[in-house]
Amino acid sequence: MLHTASSEQIRKGLVTDVYFERTEKILKARGLNKDVRAEFIAKGLPENWPWAVFAGAEECISLLKDLPVNVRIMKEGSIFHPYQPVMELHGKYLDFGRYETTLLGFMCQASGIATMAARCRLAAQERQVISFGARRMHPSIAPLVERNAYIGGCDGVAVGLGARLTGTEPVGTMPHALILIVGDTVSATQAFHEVIEPHVKRVSLIDTFNDEKIEAINVAEAMGKDLYGIRLDTPGSRRGDFLRIMEEVRWELDLRGFNHVKIFLSGGLDEYQILKYNPFADAYGVGTAISSAPVVDFSMDIIEIDGQPIAKRGKLSGSKAVFRCDKCHETHVMPVKKKPPRCKCGGMQKDILRPLISRGKIKTRLPAPNEIRDFVIRQGSDMGLELG
Repeated sequence: MLHTASSEQIRKGLVTDVYFERTEKILKARGLNKDVRAEFIAKGLPENWPWAVFAGAEECISLLKDLPVNVRIMKEGSIFHPYQPVMELHGKYLDFGRYETTLLGFMCQASGIATMAARCRLAAQERQVISFGARRMHPSIAPLVERNAYIGGCDGVAVGLGARLTGTEPVGTMPHALILIVGDTVSATQAFHEVIEPHVKRVSLIDTFNDEKIEAINVAEAMGKDLYGIRLDTPGSRRGDFLRIMEEVRWELDLRGFNHVKIFLSGGLDEYQILKYNPFADAYGVGTAISSAPVVDFSMDIIEIDGQPIAKRGKLSGSKAVFRCDKCHETHVMPVKKKPPRCKCGGMQKDILRPLISRGKIKTRLPAPNEIRDFVIRQGSDMGLELG
């Protein structure tokens, strides 16, 4: 038995916080079902992140599309900052109130994963980043992890179902298990070459038995031009000066004419280690940092009841627009009916909180994962994002 909720159980509201169930019971008993607007907003971001990537929109929409509600929402993959609403719901409270827990769950974890992937992508610059984090999470949510890692900027994912969800081919090299069972690194790499389909790049894991430098030379001499790269997955307890190890490997390979062999790194990496290892690494496999990324702490807050602005203390009441300049990308939150001033740079300010669902009907096509990923990367370049 898997300890997970099915789609049907989620739609029935069986994974909502009990106080929403009690609220629903009370409102029905009193005959209260008011017209409500509610917004989803993060008042801060984890670990002093200066920005985040909005993700989880597709799952939110799949839940809301059959409800009699109106939805305004940022495009999935949008870069946002604290106090910028990413979604607004409008309808009768009893039609959507029970789903507050679920909707927050969809976007909080997905946005954290996508943001960490985007941060690793930003740190790696033109180098590849592959999501290796499925093994660190419950397998039932591995596809969720992989999809959001991909849309955040990863070049590939390792799990077959995650690859199918993103429309990509799964990416991987070889495990230590293969080398241990075959008996040595060179023989295992040659077996890989003989058995696995030719379109799969030959990347040898070189830190199982011997010094990384010696093993890299051995594999390169045995494989020649067929060797695409070598991977170092050396545990932290054995790394010592890891940058120096990489420098030695690169030097010895180049000295012997193996300039084409790329260096892949994996094992406990995050965005700051990526920055450190960029001088010698050509690609990264990032696991726990992405799959166990801190969640973005969204909340759902009522901002209007029966057409009248109202909100709890510490919240700004009323429906809002999130205006972003199409030239300098400066962003302002304003009352929805207020026209934005011309941006000081001369660009046009457009509301990025756009109508998507009208009374349960989706108005526009949802973007494919590769389109979202391209959008995230393009924003990173256009907005000059930094890790902070």
